[in-house]
Amino acid sequence: MYPGYYGFDPTLIILLPAILFTMYAQFKVTSTTSRYLRVNTRRGYSGEQVARRILDSNGLYNVSIEMVRGRLSDHYDPRSNVVRLSQDIYYGTSITSIAVAAHECGHAIQHAKGYVPLNLRSSLVPVVNIASNASWFLIAIGFMTRGPFLELGILLFSASVLFQIITLPVEFNASNRAVVQLANLGIVEGKEAKQSRRVLTAAALTYVAAALASVLQLLRLLAIANRDND
Repeated sequence: MYPGYYGFDPTLIILLPAILFTMYAQFKVTSTTSRYLRVNTRRGYSGEQVARRILDSNGLYNVSIEMVRGRLSDHYDPRSNVVRLSQDIYYGTSITSIAVAAHECGHAIQHAKGYVPLNLRSSLVPVVNIASNASWFLIAIGFMTRGPFLELGILLFSASVLFQIITLPVEFNASNRAVVQLANLGIVEGKEAKQSRRVLTAAALTYVAAALASVLQLLRLLAIANRDND
């Protein structure tokens, strides 16, 4: 039977730190990006111009830049060699705009240089897509039948946890590359470098929160499995 079906499940307490940190991370990224979205850089480069300049300065002339819908839906697609920027970032000349654009170019540089964690994460994508969909189905069956499905579901869920953990160095490294590029190319001046780092640090908190939530959820599932086996 699903734990806590007849009452409060005490293992939920394990998730409390992740819940609180996720709330903090969401507040921090929203407030920080919104704040610096209103602060324009002195040089006035748009996100698209910054991305093109960083890519070209690293010899990545084959990487194109596209605009996509959505807010902060920015990402780098290694399969198509495309940096995709949301409208506010693509056209914007703010600290947030150039920082986010530079970050996505950081991923493109990682790809070009064969950055191992990025390659490892990319190789895990198809596995994680299958595992994440199947894991909770098997876990639910395991709760009801008390069979081996719970352990199998937890094993599949572990793949998602590993993916979240590997994502951390990928994102932090991309941000570090972004800050270096912005400074070396003279795109930011004075305190703008620190402001750009604040935006990227706040954004990185969401990945830390996701990793923490995954790890604690795994610990919770292991605790449930061990309790049911007693």
